[in-house]
Formats: sequence, structure tokens, C-alpha cells
Amino acid sequence: MQNRELYYLTKKEKNTKARLGELRLAHGVVQTPVFMPVGTIGTVKTMSSIEMAKIGYELILNNTLHLFLRPGLDIIKEFKGIKNMIRWNKNLLTDSGGYQVFSLSDFRHINDDGVIFKDPMTGSKHFFNPEIVIDIQKIIGSDIIMPLDECTPTSVDKSYSKIAKDRTTRWAKRSRDYIKTIEDPPFLFGITQGNMYEDLRKESILELVDLDFDGYSIGGLSVGENKEIMYSITDISTAILPENKARYLMGVGSPEDLVETVGLGIDMFDCVMPTRNARNGSVFTHFGKMNLINAKHKTSQLPIEEGCPCFACQNYSRGYIRHLFKTREMLGYQLATVHNLTYIFNLMKEIRKAIEEDRYPMFKKKFYELYFHKE
Repeated sequence: MQNRELYYLTKKEKNTKARLGELRLAHGVVQTPVFMPVGTIGTVKTMSSIEMAKIGYELILNNTLHLFLRPGLDIIKEFKGIKNMIRWNKNLLTDSGGYQVFSLSDFRHINDDGVIFKDPMTGSKHFFNPEIVIDIQKIIGSDIIMPLDECTPTSVDKSYSKIAKDRTTRWAKRSRDYIKTIEDPPFLFGITQGNMYEDLRKESILELVDLDFDGYSIGGLSVGENKEIMYSITDISTAILPENKARYLMGVGSPEDLVETVGLGIDMFDCVMPTRNARNGSVFTHFGKMNLINAKHKTSQLPIEEGCPCFACQNYSRGYIRHLFKTREMLGYQLATVHNLTYIFNLMKEIRKAIEEDRYPMFKKKFYELYFHKE
């Protein structure tokens, strides 16, 4: 679709489907597999762009629908893009708003032309179609954009799942055709759908591969299905998706899911889980999740995790951070978030090193032994 290539495959792990690659973007090369923190409305909650860069992140995600509503396109235009507004000089991916429309089931109407939805805060009506969504993301200033798609809940039957899958394919073709008319376009991914039906998933992938996108997202997972189904659909998808294009599993970000699905051939992830968990006092460690609010941490002078390089672990104790949560001090949320995002960033580094050294099964086995260790 473009003269430039986005994804470069650099190594395949010899024992699994795991692989190393690079996303060659305008604001720096991003090593894959990669996790993208979610900054829904222009901020990764409680974090500044300076702190995100300090951890090492080079690619984050913003949400098209939420930025369209607030601060709005007029304000974003005044700043000449959201990156200038939030002071982020690295790479940005935006989703299309399709999942957010899916979650607004009481406030929207979908047909082949597009989506009519209400702002749940103001009640104002808006219309998205494939072309409008691309225009919005271009104004936002994204490096990688997503086309409008229809995500269906797991409760939907096969008949409607096919209707939604076919509509997603038609919208994908409109998006692909439209972006060709744009000067200096961002990279555009296709989003595969098909709910939990293997044959529909395969159809969706083959239809989108024929359209030749810059990369491919696996949508409609992590929406309530059990992990075995999610892993199975992911495995089926990566067996068909082209080897020379990036593969993005949308909305997935628990440590165990990252480890499992990298082994199935996934390159990119995003999820609110690390930051949302942090704000509820739940933090990741190599020995599993820890609830900082538990009374047993009341007088602990230990860091969240010994050996962790994050600002929180280098400077503060579990006892103090628990105190901050109990008194609802914002610093507690910030410190827990810094820790969780540092943990995920370093987990991805460990994953890439294991792939490089062709020892991914051993790495995965050790990860599970430690992460699900019971005291």
C-alpha cells in the first residue's frame, strides 16, 4: 500500500512461533515484541510523557473516539497534533474507536454506512464512517492507525458474527482505498474479526490479507471469553497471517497472556490492565501479583520488588505506598503505576532476549513457575 515498509522480521525462535522484529517508524525504531501503554485521552493515567520515555517506552496508544470528543479536533488542530499537546516526541498508535462504540451498546446504531453514537456525557450525536475515522486519526497525528471495525460480544450468534465480519471487511476496503488518496499517510492496519468462530476468523484474515495492509490486528478477543479460546483463536490467526507483517493482539496485557501469545507469534500488545490494576493497589512482581493494600504490608520496609529499577522500588517501601493508598493520596497511584509499567517493559525485554537466544520454552516454564508460585 505504501512504498515504505513498516515491519522487518529479524529472527524466528527455533522452538516456538515467537519472533523478533522492528517497527521502523518516523520517530524511532521500535523493537518487537512490544507492549504499548494505553493513554486513552492523551495521557497514560497518572504518568507524564517524560516519565514514560524515562522508563523506555517508544510507542504508546491513544483513543480516537475519546480524543474526538475531548479535547476535540479544533483544539488538537491548534496544537498541530496530539503529540505536541502532550509533549510526546516518540511514536503513537491510535485505535479506530470501534471497540469503544461496541462498549456503548445503549448509545449507538450501526449500519453499512457507519456508526451513529451518542456522547455518554453530553448526549450529543456523532457519526463515524471508515473515511471520517482516518481523517480524525490524521489530524491527531498518529504514526499507526486502525480502520473502523465492528467488534461483537461473545454472546452473539454465528449469523450476526458473519454480518459483522463482512461489514468489517467492507469497511477495511473503503479504508484502504481512501488512505491511498492521502498525502504522506500513516501506516494502516487491518483488524480481523469473526468472534469465536474459527471458520469466520479464517475468512476474515484471508479477506484482509488480500487487501495488503501494513500490519494486522486481531480484534474481538479479550472481551470475556476464556483464555483457552483466546489462545486458540490467536494460534489459528498467526498460522495464516503473513510472516512479513506485524501482528497486533488488541486489548491483551496481563503478564501471563503476553508470555503465552508471544510464543504464538504475536508482535504487538496494548492493554489498560497494568495501569488500572496499579490504581487499585495491585502490582506485578516476578512472584505474581501483590495487593499493596493488604494489612501484612503495613510495616514492611521492603520495596514492591527487590532488584526492580523503577523509581518506586528504588525510593519507597511497601508500607509507605500502602499508607498512600489507605489515605487516597495520588502519589500512591503514581508509584504503583510506575512500577507496573516498568515491570511490563522489562518483561518484554526478557522475552526478546529469550527469543534471541532460542530458549523461549525454558523462559516460559520458569516464568510460570515463579509467577504462579504459592507461598
